[in-house]
Amino acid sequence: MKVPKHLAVIMDGNGRWAKKRGLPRIAGHYEGVKRAEELVEACIDLGIRWLTLFVFSTENWKRPESEVRALMRLMEGYLKENSHKLKQKGIRLSFIGRRDRLPDSLVEEMEKAERIRSSVERLHVLLAVDYGGRDEIIRTLKRMLAHNALPEEENFRLFSDLKDVPDPDLLIRTGGEKRISNFLLWHLAYTELYFTDTYWPDFCKEELYRALEDFSRRERKFGAVL
Repeated sequence: MKVPKHLAVIMDGNGRWAKKRGLPRIAGHYEGVKRAEELVEACIDLGIRWLTLFVFSTENWKRPESEVRALMRLMEGYLKENSHKLKQKGIRLSFIGRRDRLPDSLVEEMEKAERIRSSVERLHVLLAVDYGGRDEIIRTLKRMLAHNALPEEENFRLFSDLKDVPDPDLLIRTGGEKRISNFLLWHLAYTELYFTDTYWPDFCKEELYRALEDFSRRERKFGAVL
């Protein structure tokens, strides 16, 4: 089985999973955190080096205010409780996206988590928070202009949110939707896409293996002829 170096995941279906069970939507997000933790452990076991998770998009601000507040509290509380535990496991945390619209207390925990580095890095986890692909392109171009960088592809990468990270080899989206929803628009140019109807809180290790088996059967040509 071929294993991607960089796996990206759109963790969709938390709210629908909860609604189906007569639970508040936030209950689906709490269950989704458990699946994310299991995915991190699986990536370490498989030797995946980078994992990017779409946590909160620039469009998610349109959701009910109560749900947005609950999500922010969930993220902040998780970082407070787990940042040092992740370091002990050799997991590095980084965040991509905007920070100017997030609560100051959450940004503080994000910055603390980024400063905690393990001497042995087994997996680099990137969390996309208040992230949008179009927004990233605009922010990247502004940084390039501020540094008088030439409009070249390699310079774009150097100023992008994933400047030190290779493009994803595989994108998994759960929840039944078959679109990338403004996620990593620049970086997904040659990424293999895998869609499943399974809601994220039900996405188990067996589901991951099915996605990787499908990925293993694909020939990645990158525009060339093999």
